[in-house]
Amino acid sequence: MYKKTSCVAMLLAGGQGSRLYELTEHTAKPAVSFGGKYRIIDFPLSNCVNSGIYTVGVLTQYQPLVLNEYIGNGQPWDLDRMQSGVTVLPPYQGKRGGDFYRGTANAIYQNLDFIRRYHPKHVLVLSGDHIYKMDYSRMIRRHRETGADCTIAVLEVPLSQASRFGIMTTDENMRITEFEEKPKKPKSTLASMGIYVFSADVLERYLEADNEDKRSSKDFGKNVIPAMLADGMRMFAYPFSGYWKDVGTIESLWSANMDLLGPIPVFDIHDRDWRIFSRSKARPPHYTGPNGTIRNSLVTEGCEICGTVENSVLSDGVIIESGAVVKNSVIMSDTRICAGAVVNYSIIDSGAVIGDCAEIGLSDDKKREITVVGCGTEVPAGTKYFTGMETVEAGEKGEQK
Repeated sequence: MYKKTSCVAMLLAGGQGSRLYELTEHTAKPAVSFGGKYRIIDFPLSNCVNSGIYTVGVLTQYQPLVLNEYIGNGQPWDLDRMQSGVTVLPPYQGKRGGDFYRGTANAIYQNLDFIRRYHPKHVLVLSGDHIYKMDYSRMIRRHRETGADCTIAVLEVPLSQASRFGIMTTDENMRITEFEEKPKKPKSTLASMGIYVFSADVLERYLEADNEDKRSSKDFGKNVIPAMLADGMRMFAYPFSGYWKDVGTIESLWSANMDLLGPIPVFDIHDRDWRIFSRSKARPPHYTGPNGTIRNSLVTEGCEICGTVENSVLSDGVIIESGAVVKNSVIMSDTRICAGAVVNYSIIDSGAVIGDCAEIGLSDDKKREITVVGCGTEVPAGTKYFTGMETVEAGEKGEQK
């Protein structure tokens, strides 16, 4: 017997994240490290519990092992509850068959039985690859007040970027009158954030119809939302004005990490009124050696700093040896930057070793292209590697480029 709830959250976390290159070679995008002690998925999960939503389905598919292990029983987010909590939902074979998720709408369709268990009035559909803080309860309240069938969170974007998003046109009451998925000539700058509130019965009806449509690509933005709009359903936009970033590219992931730095960061992850919860390893406090220098950086537990760290984000267990210099970079857990090495404008994945006196990343900030070193890679001493937006893969010799 499952406890009835007013809202079930469905968190789409199965994307491959191919534009993150080596960072998603062995792990799903929502499990990629962010901000020193977090994973990307911590943000929507924390938003759920801070919004009073405790029934969450996490839909996984691509490279799910690390993500499944990280979520575990949901305890760090207070989602280890007997009759609700978090449930990992991979594709499965049932009586009526089964398949890999073929799109965002199909992923929810294949898990309608999970939603039905809780008899919700509303279903909140979320993406697992965005960095932001948002009170979903306010959006759900607006959904009820307007008598909407679907409410879509929107963000004002520059007109020059609007063609990258699903774009809404609304009337004076924020009722959606037109929707275009990635239009070449946008008519508006209200971009969909990929956050939807549906009335549960309406969602089920449209997902069933979409599943029967052989021509559909099984996607909310391309199929379900346009179909609802064409049928005259009550659809409203919910404006959001806070920090929000899609970290689906190397540049955007690096930029979002840099937004955490400075005396007044663009995005505050230490807000006591809206905690971001995570599953963190038990580590000793970080240690700064006699010659260690840290400027404008985030340094997590277990780090040993005997060199120079400037304008960078370091995850747990990172070792910066004497004479090493790290600037404008994101260094993930248990990485070692050896003596005399220089790392600049780079993202170094977990467990990598940058050899003595190696030089990784651009020294010129005019181009600001980001170099990526893959998980577990050992870069030999003296290597010079400056090519932006490429990766040093495990096993490579790191010859000069």
